[in-house]
Amino acid sequence: MNLRENPFRLGFGLMRLPKNEDGSIDVPQVKQMVDLFMEAGGTYFDTAYVYDNGESEAVFKAAVADRYPRDRYTLATKLNAWLQCHDEASAKAQFYTSLERTGAGYFDYYLLHALQRNNYTKYDEYHIWDFVKEQKEKGLVKKWGFSFHADPELLEELLTLHPDVDFVQLQVNYADWENPGVAARRNMEICRAHGKSVVVMEPVKGGILADPIPEVKKIFDEYAPGKSYASWAIRFVASQENLLAVLSGMSSLGQMEDNLSFMRDFQPLNDQEMDMIRKAQAAIDGDKSIPCTACHYCTEGCPQNIPIPEIFSVANRKKGSPHFRTVREYNIVTQGRGKASECIQCGQCEGACPQHLPIIELLVESRGMEE
Repeated sequence: MNLRENPFRLGFGLMRLPKNEDGSIDVPQVKQMVDLFMEAGGTYFDTAYVYDNGESEAVFKAAVADRYPRDRYTLATKLNAWLQCHDEASAKAQFYTSLERTGAGYFDYYLLHALQRNNYTKYDEYHIWDFVKEQKEKGLVKKWGFSFHADPELLEELLTLHPDVDFVQLQVNYADWENPGVAARRNMEICRAHGKSVVVMEPVKGGILADPIPEVKKIFDEYAPGKSYASWAIRFVASQENLLAVLSGMSSLGQMEDNLSFMRDFQPLNDQEMDMIRKAQAAIDGDKSIPCTACHYCTEGCPQNIPIPEIFSVANRKKGSPHFRTVREYNIVTQGRGKASECIQCGQCEGACPQHLPIIELLVESRGMEE
């Protein structure tokens, strides 16, 4: 699928929706964001059974399915065989729960969720590949695929074993383009070689590239003052070939407005802009901040209830400011929860981390922030 076939490449990712003070999703603001997105020509919405413990799918129904005719939007959601389920029956039940929650009637795109080395065999064990194909035969799924957080060798293996997959969802951004832990460029090439369209997730790396390190900000500001840093990240990904959609997990009306400002009439990066991206990549390669995207997959099964992303955020802010009140902020994020020193090094977190971070080692380093 090339740019001419799909001129509006932005997809609305429903993982990082705006929140109220009590932690619930701000549905009125989501409705405003949906309206702007669809007025601009957007149609692709992406959610998952496990996002916000199901609230994301329910909010999709309230903000989209209950307010727009079915032919105005396309919906993608996901079945997760390693979170919030314990056997084959409970895994397959997610499909029917998602149908009810979303009110969509059927799924335009359906995915096996977050395949990694430590969990992909669950989808075989629970016969999920065949189950999803059966739903396609029934007309309840139009296209199916999987989201992927692992090495190129496993991707090659899965696409060889399952050639009838319609598309793949990959983590792709300029920071991870040559990152061996993510292998964004190589995974894109493998999908292209197998003739599979790609949906991109994490184009802004969980928000990290929307507020990058000072060295990167300087590079972009000197070349194009006033342009948002998110625009550089999203346009880089949207300039790639073989794309079905580029997902942006927008958390406010302002972020939606910014994304639409450069994606409504999208222009691929030119040669000079690509030079700026390469300079930004070099600056990031020299940075030692913890590249955590705060997806919280690591905390789902933590036996010590350690708020790992929040601890890493404090560690990064400490690095950026010598006057940062480290102990106070650390105590706030760990209040009523586990501290870094309470880690029992079970490894559950490292197996679940899409960024393949050495979490145990990083938690050991973070103990120095405790009183």
